[in-house]
Amino acid sequence: MKRDEFYRRLFEIIPGLLTWSTLITLFILAFVKPIWVAIFVITFDVYWVIRVSYLTMLLVFAYGRLEKEKKIDWLKDCESLGSIDGFEYGDIYHVILFPVYKEGLEILAPSISALENANYPKEKMIIILSTEERAGENAWNNALALKEKYNNSFFQFLVTKHPDNIIGEIKVKGANATWGAKALKYFLDSKDIDYGHVIMSCFDADTCADREYFGCLSYHYLTNPNRLRSSYQPIPVYNNNIWHARSIARILELGASFMQMVETMRLEKFVTFSSHSMSFKTLVEVGYWPVDMISDDSAIYWKCFLHFNGDYSVIPMYVTVSMDVATEKSVIGTIIKQYKQKRRWAWGVENFPYVLMGFLENRKIPLRKKIRRAFHILESHYTWAVWAIIITFVAPLPLIFGGGLFRQTAIGFNLPSVAAALFRMSLFTILVCVFISVKLLPPRPKDVKPAKGLVMIAQWLLSPLVVALLGSTPALDAQTRLMLGKYLHFHVTEKSRHGHAVQ
Repeated sequence: MKRDEFYRRLFEIIPGLLTWSTLITLFILAFVKPIWVAIFVITFDVYWVIRVSYLTMLLVFAYGRLEKEKKIDWLKDCESLGSIDGFEYGDIYHVILFPVYKEGLEILAPSISALENANYPKEKMIIILSTEERAGENAWNNALALKEKYNNSFFQFLVTKHPDNIIGEIKVKGANATWGAKALKYFLDSKDIDYGHVIMSCFDADTCADREYFGCLSYHYLTNPNRLRSSYQPIPVYNNNIWHARSIARILELGASFMQMVETMRLEKFVTFSSHSMSFKTLVEVGYWPVDMISDDSAIYWKCFLHFNGDYSVIPMYVTVSMDVATEKSVIGTIIKQYKQKRRWAWGVENFPYVLMGFLENRKIPLRKKIRRAFHILESHYTWAVWAIIITFVAPLPLIFGGGLFRQTAIGFNLPSVAAALFRMSLFTILVCVFISVKLLPPRPKDVKPAKGLVMIAQWLLSPLVVALLGSTPALDAQTRLMLGKYLHFHVTEKSRHGHAVQ
């Protein structure tokens, strides 16, 4: 086995090995040394109370900033900036790239329409629909139909078809996005447009940008002295079909939005997720998105981080992009779809071996920064894979198997009290989530009854069940596959917008 291959496999094994070692050890010790497990559980619960309190506080701060900044006319602010570093907002071209698979017109048309309604000059916007050859002629024909409808609304509307089975690629979104970006490069060259004046936004097919998105993005790009070494991350919300989605799906997607809001307040750990933007000049310099990784949205950040020797950051934008809730008509179908989607997100653990291999090769990044960033990746995925299992299944074991003598000890006596404190803190966090989720809701569709608003609040009673089912298992699945070398294939989350409401 070659040296690089050995280290890569070692780094692939570490997250899963650490997770499984923790869980197996705790389950075994629950039978033979329940006091040890109780001490661990109490320590973990105290840590989790502190962590949840901290994250709840950050969520409140992030929401407050979102509420404040969504009232800003960003285009007006851009106009007031004047010339910065030799150019102004009028020199900026926005490119919106949609890597498309089999999404239909009912998904794509609203995304393009949102761009048409943006508070930004359309003559400075370029749309790219990058379809997949393997998706068939229907996807291509849909793209052509959209081009015909919206071609005159923007500076340019490009349609491309990504060939199948290109050597070195696997079937991932990043390969399609890279193909579309290369097509854009030829177009910009033909128009003699400076790459540094072009901002590339890579959106999922269902992404509907807020009306102020491009003004906000332009403002941050112009005012950032390190603009070419930064990505720009909006806050994703899943509002497109939220009134018609299943409750269990709404809770999970809202939870994802809340975590992204929290991440905007922790800049040292902030990494691009889902729909994001960056300078096209930077994208070309680093060689576009990885074409052999599933987690292209976060991998492009790490690719830039390594290329620029650690001098790369993500700028949060307190403006939203709206996407679809992954839902089905049946409860079981919804759980399966959500599980597969969250497992794909958890496959971001593949960044751990990718980054560590990069750290071995790059001697210009300070060792302290390498250790800190590697720990951040490992800690986040490890915590994701164990926290719900420990709280839901491990915590009761000492009381169950410890016997009456254990319950009479100080540890056994205090274990329920610590668990109760965690429950109270979690309850407060849920109340905060209820409030913010209601404030973020889009207007109720005409086909949805007013009583559905009460369901949007009552749905949070399902959160303990959701945590037990889907809190850690997708991450555990992903880490186990990576550890065993059973690599995950890219799974496209099928988008569907039902015309009737479900509970």
